[in-house]
Order: sequence, then C-alpha cells, then structure tokens
Amino acid sequence: MTLDNHYSGSALLTDLYQLTMAYGYWKSGKGEEQAVFNLYFRKHPFQGGFTISCGLESVVHYLENYSFSESDIAYLASLTGADGQPLFESGFLEYLRELKFSCDLDAIPEGTLVFPDEPLIRVTGPVIQCQLLETALLNIVNFESLIATKAARIRLVAPEDTLLEFGLRRAQGPDGGITASRAAYIGGFDGTSNVFAGRKFNIPVKGTHAHSWVMSFPSEKEAFEAYAAHMPNNVILLVDTYDTLKGVKNAIEVGRELKKNNHRLLGVRLDSGDLAYLSIESRKLLDDNGFTDTSIVASNDLDEYIIKSLKEQGARIDAWGVGTRLVTAYDQPALGGVYKLSALKKSDGTWDYKLKLSEQMVKVSTPGVLQVRRFSKNGVFVADMIFNQEDEWEGETRMIHPYDFTKQQSFGPGYSFEDLLVPIFRNGGLVAELPGITDIKERAARQLKSIYEGTLRFTNPHTYHVGLEKHLFDLKTRLIMEKRAGK
Repeated sequence: MTLDNHYSGSALLTDLYQLTMAYGYWKSGKGEEQAVFNLYFRKHPFQGGFTISCGLESVVHYLENYSFSESDIAYLASLTGADGQPLFESGFLEYLRELKFSCDLDAIPEGTLVFPDEPLIRVTGPVIQCQLLETALLNIVNFESLIATKAARIRLVAPEDTLLEFGLRRAQGPDGGITASRAAYIGGFDGTSNVFAGRKFNIPVKGTHAHSWVMSFPSEKEAFEAYAAHMPNNVILLVDTYDTLKGVKNAIEVGRELKKNNHRLLGVRLDSGDLAYLSIESRKLLDDNGFTDTSIVASNDLDEYIIKSLKEQGARIDAWGVGTRLVTAYDQPALGGVYKLSALKKSDGTWDYKLKLSEQMVKVSTPGVLQVRRFSKNGVFVADMIFNQEDEWEGETRMIHPYDFTKQQSFGPGYSFEDLLVPIFRNGGLVAELPGITDIKERAARQLKSIYEGTLRFTNPHTYHVGLEKHLFDLKTRLIMEKRAGK
C-alpha cells in the first residue's frame, strides 16, 4: 500500500452515517431515485473576500477508481449493531460490491474565484451514490481550496518575489503535506521543498541545507566551503546557525571562490532573528562586496501578515520560504464546506425541489438544479448569480440578494457572462479534459486580476455581489413559507 494511493478510489473514505443512509435508501427502494446535491461553503476563510477553488483533479482521480473492494466488503460485513447482529445484510453488501459510479458531475474549474453559497460541485444521479460521495468530496475540496486561498493571499503581498512552500515537516500527515504542496502552487507559489510532490505534480523543487550541516563541521566557513564544493550549482547558504551577519561574511568569502570557478552564490537564507534588520544589513554586505545578484531568502513561521509587515519595515528579502502557517492554514484550519440535497426527480420526470430550514438564514439551503452565472463588464467581474437550470426567462436578468430582498440588481446589454459549472462526468464517464497544473495556476492569477481590488483586501474586504435569480429567489421563498407552515 503506497503513500499516494492508500485510499485511492476506496468508497470507504466516508463517514459511517453515509453508509447507514445508503442502507436505508436501499431497504426502502429509494436508492435509484435521481437526486441533485450541491457542494458549497458559507463563509470565506481568513476573514477574507475571496476563495480559490481547488481539488477538482483529486476528485476526478478518486471517482475514476471509485469502488468497494472485496476487503472493503469484508470489513463492512464485520460491523455489528447494538444487538450484536450484522449492521448490514448480505444483499446490501452485494449491491455495494457491484456498485459503479454512474452520476453526472458538474464543477467550477480549479483556479476560479468562488464565493459563499454558490455550488463548486453539483452531483446528479442515483441518490444512494450522491449520498455516499459527500464525505470524500468535502474532504478533498475543503482542504485544497483552503490552502490555495492562503497561498493566493501570500502572493498578493509579495507579487514580484519568489515564494517557496517549505511545509512538509509540519503538515498534517503525508497526505496533508503532499496535497498542500499542490494547492500552494496553484495559489501562486513558485516551488516546493517537497520532493514527492515535485515529482507527482511537476512542481519545481527547491532547497539547500539545514543548521545540522553547519554544526557537523568544525567551523561555519568550512561547512559553507564543503557545500559549495559539492554542489556549486545550488549554493544558497543558511547563515544564522551562530551569528547571522558573520555568517553572511563567511558566505561572501565562499562566494568569491565560486566566482573564480565560474559559479555564483545564489543566495543566503535567514531563518531567525529580526528579519527586517538582518536582511537590510545583509543586503549592504552583499552589495558592498559585489554580490548584487545574490538573493536573500527568509523563512521562520511566515504568513501574509508577517511578510506584509516586513515589507513595510523595508526588509530586503527576495524570496520567502513559507511552511507551517501555510500548509496547516494556521489561523483557520478548515473551510467549512457543506453538501446539500436540492432536488429529487418525481415519477413524471419533473423535479421536486428540496430545502433545509434553519433558524439562521445563512444555513437555509437553496433548492434547484443550480448553476452559477458570472457577469463581467469591461473585463472586470461584477457579480455572480445562482439560478435554477430548469427555469427559463426572457429579457433582462434580475438578481436578488439571498438574505435581503430590497437589494436587487439587473443585468442587460453591456454585460458579458459565463456559466461557471462545466460538465466533468456524464453517466460516470469522464467527459472533461483536465488542464495541467501550470494552466490552473495561471487561471488563478488571471482571476485575481479580474476583480475589483477592494475584494482582495485583508481588512474589511469589499463584499462581492452574489445573489439568486428572481425565479429561484421566489421558489426558495415559497418553499420556506410552506415549510414554516408545516406543509
């Protein structure tokens, strides 16, 4: 069982209650009823104004291999209820053994800016299959979107600098580290220290040496000389093992020897202390000695706020190694996405729209076979409108705020639009061509440049407009009133 596929396609990557519901659907004869489920989130992470969608490729690979193996079935057969009897009867286990993914799946492409309440993924198919997919889809999309968004925020404060993801050793297990490397690259990072992720996802890998290398030699200078002799084409020296500025001076001496042999000192890395002061002083030493093209790399528990502060202090840092606070999404370790039923098909072929009530309006789900239409004007994103694909309307489009009917917006001539959810699977077969990771990364960068910059602020960001098309708003309101009345 290898590191990168220990859950590959396994339908057991789920919560038990998905299986108990599936068993209930099967027992009641409802399992093949056609259903629509939507995956979305309710609030941006990090108190921000945007989120980057990520994880679709992982979803695709998971679903392409989706099955219950013989060992999965044997394990489920061993589960017992409170009475000591088998939890699932043999007929249901045989059903699972033969189960093949046969749903339609539509999704917003990876690297797209997305906003609360709009479906990132829509699954249509037998209710038993749609239900079984909930946990795995949320697990994949929640985490990857969270890390891609964190990475994009860091890129915003360092638009011209080199960003390197250094987080594997602090990540939440091997899967967390590998997945975070991919998501960070999509969000805007330039490379990773994670060699496994570099190979798996074709991400540039970067790295130098640790303090232990320096400590293993009689002196820092000897350690630097040995490293430069062995790897003259990869010389970035960690200079803070003992005294940072003395370390820079030792690095400069080694750099002079490199120049004699037609190599160069690529950089020095600062990993502790007052990074603003030390980078300024290091830059002076390097420039005064002719090493103007030697970069200064900084690490040490960095995030977007610390990098922003260091820049405001005049730090002379060219590249940033960001680890723990990126790959663990340190200040908000979960996105909080949800997966809700929005329609069941009736025997006459029409849809019976479904809605979950709550005392909190933000938790009231939206009924329908949902799609998201993004309106733009002069190349800038203006608003996203959620609508029911089954509705038809003519003329001007009207969008209503989901929680305040007094806030309405119309879209006529002069606006261009794009429907964001695109077909990925049809009847269980992959119909989309997945883009390469660099294409996804470039899409994310273009998206960030196509929105009002106030939306990207860290403090009190502008709220991007997301609403319901009028027919959908009316449908949701009617269903709320009916449910409140007990119908």
